[in-house]
Amino acid sequence: MTWLVPIAIASDAQDVFDRFLAELERRLADPQTDRYVLCREVLAQVMYGREYAELLAQMPIAALNCDARNVTFEAEYYMATDQEKFARVKPLLWLWKNLDLTPFGQNPVTGIPLRRVLAGYIFRKVGKNFKCWQNVEFSVGYNMEVGDDVVVHRHVLLDDIGGIELHDGASVSDYVNIYSHTHSVLDGPDVTLRKTVIGRGARITYHSTVLAGSVVSDDALLATHALLRSDIPPHGIAMGLPAKVTRFKQRPPQGAYGVDAARWERTPDRKANPDFPDPTPNQTRTPDEEVVAGEG
Repeated sequence: MTWLVPIAIASDAQDVFDRFLAELERRLADPQTDRYVLCREVLAQVMYGREYAELLAQMPIAALNCDARNVTFEAEYYMATDQEKFARVKPLLWLWKNLDLTPFGQNPVTGIPLRRVLAGYIFRKVGKNFKCWQNVEFSVGYNMEVGDDVVVHRHVLLDDIGGIELHDGASVSDYVNIYSHTHSVLDGPDVTLRKTVIGRGARITYHSTVLAGSVVSDDALLATHALLRSDIPPHGIAMGLPAKVTRFKQRPPQGAYGVDAARWERTPDRKANPDFPDPTPNQTRTPDEEVVAGEG
């Protein structure tokens, strides 16, 4: 049972918002729609209250920055990014990012339904009742797989370049970072992509970080400010730097789990840079280990 209470706004305002979002979704569903044109039109309307052509004539700098063809994303500079896939989602990510900075995006009545609509055309998969609050960042967006009733709170980073799965009922709290790529400690350009999985009903709590390749099992919890670089079993509670499982929820064992880290079939690691095609070997030593001749 949810602890949230229903809140309604004036019906005339709600009708205006509903019509706007329905028209946006209708145009996105039309394969003939130019997403770049659509998104620049919406940004001009919501941010500046005028048509794009009028904005271009009067405020060209503002207008040109409404068009995602005139901007770049960090992901576009990386070899791991599929440029064709990213081109399809780029204007939608630009719309999402910019509307989050407006009253439209800050208002849950409009912002959450807008993100739900956009997620359907950005993510690899998204289930029902997806709830995403403002100022959430993605690396590429198209490698997100999201189940039913997933909640993502404010100021979350979802680095999905290597793939992120959020299973049914997963909750990601404010200021969480979830990664799906790693760098060699000796050669920064040596990048490995590892899918990160958050199980059904799992909770990733405030200001915590999940490193690439981690599997958080069903009903598990990562504590506030924790740094996870491995896995959490079903019902486990992990805390600390690095995070370790210190407690278990008092729940009866389930007959089957959707995500159980001990049995989860891992997606093979992928290398992002052809200059470093091989698996990255161990490149560190403990402070009490001797330096091998030839090493720095």
